[in-house]
Amino acid sequence: MGYLKNHLATMVTGVFAAVLTVLWVWFNGFAPVLDFVFIMAVPISWFLVIVLWLAQMSTDYMHGQGQSTETAHSQITVQNNGRSMETAREDLSKELDSLKKDVKLKDEQIEKLQKQISALKTRVEIELIQTELARLRALASD
Repeated sequence: MGYLKNHLATMVTGVFAAVLTVLWVWFNGFAPVLDFVFIMAVPISWFLVIVLWLAQMSTDYMHGQGQSTETAHSQITVQNNGRSMETAREDLSKELDSLKKDVKLKDEQIEKLQKQISALKTRVEIELIQTELARLRALASD
């Protein structure tokens, strides 16, 4: 982290804005040109302070430099006997076998549907040929 938790630019701009604000009060009514300059400079400088502060807070949040938190790591020891591992392995094997059967059934259904689609395409082609023959016969008889 940098100086003042990376808020150095915010602090410098804030001090400048505070000095401008004090000078504005001190020189109030001294010259109309100074009033115009202070009316323009003071709000702009305070706006810059706010923008710089928000930008630094956003940067700290995005890069994880906000609040420093330390996490305590603890080790968890799991004592396990071989029987529970075997039962878990058996359960997973049964589930895997049932999934394989389901996949095989789905593959068979897909193949069956593909055969039906090809049969329907053949029927459509036969109907088109019959329609074309009927049209040609009608033209030939005329």
